[in-house]
Amino acid sequence: MRLQLLRHHSIVARDERIADGVAGMMENWDEVRTAYNVARIGTVSGAAEVLGVHHATVIRHIDALEERLGVKLFQRHARGYTPTEAGDDLLRVAQATDEQFSQLAGRIKGRGNAVSGELVVTSIGGLSHLLAPVLADFQQEFPTLSVRYLTGDRLFRLEYGEAHVAVRAGAAPDQPDNVVQPFFRNEFALYASEVYAARHGLPKGCEEFGQHRFVGPADPKTRAPFHRWLQDNVAPENIMFRSGDVHAQRNAILAGAGIGFASVLQAAEMPDLIQVMPPRPEWAAPLWLVTHMDLHRTTKVQAFLSYLKERARAWQAE
Repeated sequence: MRLQLLRHHSIVARDERIADGVAGMMENWDEVRTAYNVARIGTVSGAAEVLGVHHATVIRHIDALEERLGVKLFQRHARGYTPTEAGDDLLRVAQATDEQFSQLAGRIKGRGNAVSGELVVTSIGGLSHLLAPVLADFQQEFPTLSVRYLTGDRLFRLEYGEAHVAVRAGAAPDQPDNVVQPFFRNEFALYASEVYAARHGLPKGCEEFGQHRFVGPADPKTRAPFHRWLQDNVAPENIMFRSGDVHAQRNAILAGAGIGFASVLQAAEMPDLIQVMPPRPEWAAPLWLVTHMDLHRTTKVQAFLSYLKERARAWQAE
């Protein structure tokens, strides 16, 4: 019984310290936001990169917050930081607050009748050769506009204001409160470089794939339809160069490391590539324009969508 009472008083004291600390959260939001990102990512270096600060700043924020609350928020270990029970309690509140701030900021940024402020666009990295020039030209049309282009496999959350426009590949997105429009089908074909052809020749069909080297994805669970086809039709030992970065894959193909997939639009700009197999319908990646309903009708978003669709007509005509 005495042990239970001691444990109870310890928990009550801990909760009171946290409550006192939470009361001052708004005065020290940077520290709480830092702790939230460390918990979400799991490492100091990862949180520092996301927040755009030095890793020493992250450590200083965590130490100050723990001292203020009087409890340990994280267990430190070789692989990174893991939240304690007290850390989980605080960070659930921090996550909800961070999401609400992001949602509010995104909606405020998207309002207004001028094409100005910041435009945030996201897509997979493989579309950067198409979208980066469009974004640069659009920014030239509206000099007071700043552009942020986010790429990666993570789905940035439009409902929390992380982006104004998303260009997504694959099945039609079905997140609630998003406006989804079909964009175009990105065609892919199998290519080799002139360097590779000179060294190894080219296969005349799938039956000769066992005699050749290929460039493929690092992740065996890739969702890209052309890479799934590659893994179904090429033995693992023949995929001699693997990378999770589409630009590295393309550069490997150009360097002669093996045969691999590239978009038809991008390959047209690379005279050193030879088409080994023409595009197939099952290799194509349907693309979608996605916006959140709260921002869809803003002047800035509508101006960019119209500009992007106009530019895309030339891609489909090529």
